[in-house]
Amino acid sequence: MNKKENSLRDFYILWSTQSLSQLGSSITAFALTLWLYEKTGSALSTAALTICTYAPYVLMSIFAGALTDRFDKKKTMLVCDTIAALCTLAVFVLYKTGSLAIWHLYAVNIFSGLMNTVQQPASEVTMTLIVPKERYQKISGLQNLSRSLISVLNPLIASALYAFAGLDVVIAVDLISFVLAFVALAGFIRIPASQNENKESTLKLAKEGLIFLKKTPMIMTLILFMSGVNLVASAFDATLPGYVIPNPKGGSAVFGLVTSAAGVAMVIGSILVSFMPKPRDRVRVVYITMLISLGSENFILALSREPVLWVIAQVIGWILVPVMSTNLEVILRNSVPVELQGRVYACRNTFQFFTIPIGLFLGGLMVDEVCEPFMESHSYLNFLTFMFGSGKGSGAALMMFVLGIAGVIMCLVTGQRLKKYHYSDD
Repeated sequence: MNKKENSLRDFYILWSTQSLSQLGSSITAFALTLWLYEKTGSALSTAALTICTYAPYVLMSIFAGALTDRFDKKKTMLVCDTIAALCTLAVFVLYKTGSLAIWHLYAVNIFSGLMNTVQQPASEVTMTLIVPKERYQKISGLQNLSRSLISVLNPLIASALYAFAGLDVVIAVDLISFVLAFVALAGFIRIPASQNENKESTLKLAKEGLIFLKKTPMIMTLILFMSGVNLVASAFDATLPGYVIPNPKGGSAVFGLVTSAAGVAMVIGSILVSFMPKPRDRVRVVYITMLISLGSENFILALSREPVLWVIAQVIGWILVPVMSTNLEVILRNSVPVELQGRVYACRNTFQFFTIPIGLFLGGLMVDEVCEPFMESHSYLNFLTFMFGSGKGSGAALMMFVLGIAGVIMCLVTGQRLKKYHYSDD
């Protein structure tokens, strides 16, 4: 077997087992969201779970990426995954003993977020090290495919397991998937060392990542554009449960179905992008796909009252996300030297994802404290009830409409700056 085939073999083993573990983690996260919403009925409380995961991820990513470039990638991934699994085990024990409280979930998510902060850039660099350059678009498409399948399966599996078997069974499935991924990585994958491992200080490496981005305005502009996209998208994620679950035609099962529709769309998009020819300008693809997505989904959801239309909105909003993500990943892998990728990806994570906890907080806060009270106090205005309905959930519909306007404006304004940049593989 030649070197290229060996590299792909390692990729397939690592990709499939890590994807299985990610599915297990996503199932647990979704089930905990359902458990917490049952306890509180608050969009902000459920959004806070994800905020606790992303806050350490954003705050510590720059230094975590530097650590990734200094240390052995396999050991880094194994240690981080093990500690995250122990956090999940702690939730399992607390639940079984009847001691699980809301603050426990927040604390565990903060700690798990710290582990993901280090593990994620190590995983990104690993994929670059074990895969030939000419296969980057293919593996990016496959990674998007697995993420899409997880989006489809995790709400369906989590809802079913949670309803019929309980939270403890959900967590047990997660832990089994972790064991399989751990054994595969520890025993079957060989990851080549990168040039800078164990050589330079963490602060110096972190600074080099920032300097690279400063000297590469195209990459930095794309990252800042995606931070705006993430702000709108995360506010949407915080709003969606408060819109679907209390709706007369909604509920937890419909929420799972609507969430899965986004995953189905991403599966289709991932398959399409795997067979697409290389575009003439990858930057333009990133910009146009996000304008279409943000300019459609929020408005359809806000103005409709039927679950079938919610599903259609999710499909339209998410089918182009893998196309965007694949093109962005190819730009990064080809533009950033492999010995810098850990620290640059980590800096990217800070700048691109810092808006996610902000969006989640603002989305939940706006629904609970502004939009729902506004719709309740102005229910006598027929044009508002005609557009957004009445009762609990109508405020979330109003919030989605606002997010649609904000998303379109953001894409049009920042898209003008992106138009001066062009990227082709040729």
